[in-house]
Amino acid sequence: MPVVKKNNRVPNLDRIFFWDFDIDAMDFKKAYKTIIARIVERGGQDEIDEIVLFYGHGKVIKTIRDEIYFLPNYAIERALRFFPELQKEEMYCYLNRKDKPYHWI
Repeated sequence: MPVVKKNNRVPNLDRIFFWDFDIDAMDFKKAYKTIIARIVERGGQDEIDEIVLFYGHGKVIKTIRDEIYFLPNYAIERALRFFPELQKEEMYCYLNRKDKPYHWI
């Protein structure tokens, strides 16, 4: 059952994913990019299901595709496994990665 604080529902996620944040002070609605990125990078299917339940499937997909500026290559591959409708060539974090080859003129 999700934890309820101050009449605001928060996703039922283990605090260990947010060891570097004051989770009690987090605004889960405003911090959606950070939370989705962290769960894609480190979470399992249960955590993915929880963020989809909390934010909605469309918002999670849009965030991963268009709004997260960086994910390590392994997390990009995880996102593709969790969400087969994503294509890495459409993901901003894939297009923006530092290890991609550049063409010099």
